[in-house]
Amino acid sequence: MLGRDLVDVLRSAGANVVGLGHADLDITSAPSVAATLDDVDPDVVVNCAAYTAVDAAETDEGAALLLNGIGPAVLASRIAERPGVRLVQISTDYVFPGDAIAPYDEDASTGPRSAYGRSKLAGELAVREALPDRGLVVRTAWLYGEHGPNFVSTMLRLEREKDTLDVVDDQRGQPTWTRDLAAFVHRLVEADAPAGAYHGTSSGETTWFGLAQEVFSLAGADPSRVRPTTTDKFPRPAPRPAYSVLGHGAATAASVAAIRTWVDGLHAAFATGRL
Repeated sequence: MLGRDLVDVLRSAGANVVGLGHADLDITSAPSVAATLDDVDPDVVVNCAAYTAVDAAETDEGAALLLNGIGPAVLASRIAERPGVRLVQISTDYVFPGDAIAPYDEDASTGPRSAYGRSKLAGELAVREALPDRGLVVRTAWLYGEHGPNFVSTMLRLEREKDTLDVVDDQRGQPTWTRDLAAFVHRLVEADAPAGAYHGTSSGETTWFGLAQEVFSLAGADPSRVRPTTTDKFPRPAPRPAYSVLGHGAATAASVAAIRTWVDGLHAAFATGRL
C-alpha cells in the first residue's frame, strides 16, 4: 500500500525510482541484497517491506522478527558498505507503550507491548546502529490508501452492508493517507534531513469512531449510523495502543513540513478518488 504510492509520488516528482516487490528481492538474504544494490546502485533506499499482521505476530513472533527486524538489519549492514547511500526505514507507533497523555516525541522512551511492536523496534535499532549517520527511521500509524486493505476501505464496505456500526472510541491516533506519507518521505530525502527518527503521521488526532464518522459523511451516509463503543468489546490477540499520537518536532527541526491534518488528507483522498 505504501510502496506503490511512494513509487508513484516519487516518479511524479521526477525521481528515478526502482520499485521492488518481495518476489524481486529477499531483504533477509545478504547475497540477494548485495546483488540488488550492485545492480540498482541507489542513492537512497526506502524499506516499505513489513510483516503487518499484528494479531498473527502474537503466535508467530519469529516470522514478524524475520521481516521487521532481521530484514532491516541485513539491508542496513549491506548499505553501510556503500559510502553515501541512505536508508529510510518505515516503522510504527507500536514501538511505544501507547499509554501517554501527550504526543510522543521522537526520542521518547520506547516500550512495545506486542510482538509486532517488538519486531519493528528491532528493525529501528538495527538501522540506527549500522547507519548512525545515514539511517532515517520514519514512524507512522493508522495508514490507509488505495492499494491494500485498511480501516477506511473497510468502513466504506460496511457502510454499504450494515445499517449501523459499533466502532471503538477509546483509542486515539492520527489517520494517515499513504500518499501523504510518501510525500513526507520525499521531503525528508530532498532536505537531506539528519539521521535519526521522524514521525510521519498526519497532524491532529481522532479516534477510530471519529474517523469512521468522517468516512461515512464523505461517502454521503449518515454519520449517526456509527455508534461509539470500547476496546474491551472487541478483544484481539495483540493489545492495541490507547494513545498513538506522535509529535513532529524532528521534522520541524529539520525544516521539513509535517503532514497536513488527518481531515484534510482524508478529504483529498476522497476528492481524488484514491480509495
